[in-house]
Amino acid sequence: MAEDRPVPLDEYPIHQVPLSMKHVATGDRNAYDRCIFHLFDHEGRALLILGLGVYPNLGVIDAYATLRTGDTLHAVRASDALGDDRMNLSVGPLSITVDEPLRRLRLRCAADPGDPDSLSYDITWSADFPALWEPHHIQRRGDRLSLEGRRFVQAGGCSGQIRVGGEEIAVTAGEWTATRDRSWGVRPIPGEERGRLEEEFGTEGFHWIWSPVRFDDRFLMVITQEDADGHRTLNEATLVREGHRDRQLGWPQADITYRSGTRHPERAVIHLVDPDDRKPLELGVEVLASLPLAVGAGYPPADDWQHGTWQGRGWSDRRAYDLSDPAAHPMAAYGVIDHAARFTLNGQTGYGIFEHGSFGRHDPSGFTGFDSVAP
Repeated sequence: MAEDRPVPLDEYPIHQVPLSMKHVATGDRNAYDRCIFHLFDHEGRALLILGLGVYPNLGVIDAYATLRTGDTLHAVRASDALGDDRMNLSVGPLSITVDEPLRRLRLRCAADPGDPDSLSYDITWSADFPALWEPHHIQRRGDRLSLEGRRFVQAGGCSGQIRVGGEEIAVTAGEWTATRDRSWGVRPIPGEERGRLEEEFGTEGFHWIWSPVRFDDRFLMVITQEDADGHRTLNEATLVREGHRDRQLGWPQADITYRSGTRHPERAVIHLVDPDDRKPLELGVEVLASLPLAVGAGYPPADDWQHGTWQGRGWSDRRAYDLSDPAAHPMAAYGVIDHAARFTLNGQTGYGIFEHGSFGRHDPSGFTGFDSVAP
């Protein structure tokens, strides 16, 4: 059995509790600490989503990258035992390097040595705006805390290159938008024990919007989470401008136009309010490209790999998915989908992510159950 010794991060005066930085303050198996990045060109030709997570009470580190071009989704996933060096953000072919905290990061994926045409990239992510705290996110199932997350979001640009299938995709500053989210806390991980609370406090419906938007001189973050009857449990509409105090734009209300026979959004209008004169603001949303997080990226209800699950030491996997055939991925519609989108606000055009999930009943949208779709 390995001895419990100090780890390199213990050299820094950053401790919050009387424990080594190897350990978190909670013994909850669902403790996590992870990130997600979204990078896409302004025509919607390529959408790259990648992330890395640490699960200290499970001893797991894992990462993923998914790239959509056309109807093909290329996925790389890797998982391993969590080591002592928490500043080494790499697993298998995937790595994230913090060159300058909150300002510049390097994102890399090495090609498969046996397949030079496999997905690889080397990209520098650069912040254009200060990081913004998201609302403290708490969910309970009955009396049990099921989720408590602390998150920040940030928008910027990116440059570098992506290679896949013998093609090189130039990631050009000014022609691509990049957002990211960092979160940590407690969040359900597959394998959690089931029992009375889940049975008696099942979810009738869940409706979610998470939307970071980058304009030339400002950054806007919108979040809504609602229960089946439309009761709002999470709310955010904040405008960030360098050198200005953050502005709260009221209680966002979204009118979403779904593709007939689905809950797949094609466009939307999010209604906001200017705090100075109380005049309405309309944030227009036009979807450019979509990537379901349940396909390749490890988010529930993925059926081939999910975050935090032990896959053995040195596990990695590469595969491609055909997104033109919904029947091949029947659970994708029951997971959150991230949409690269073009936004308009007060005559300005911006770019960002319209992340949306709507499952079960949602009275304001007219959805009556899990099998209900747009007419």
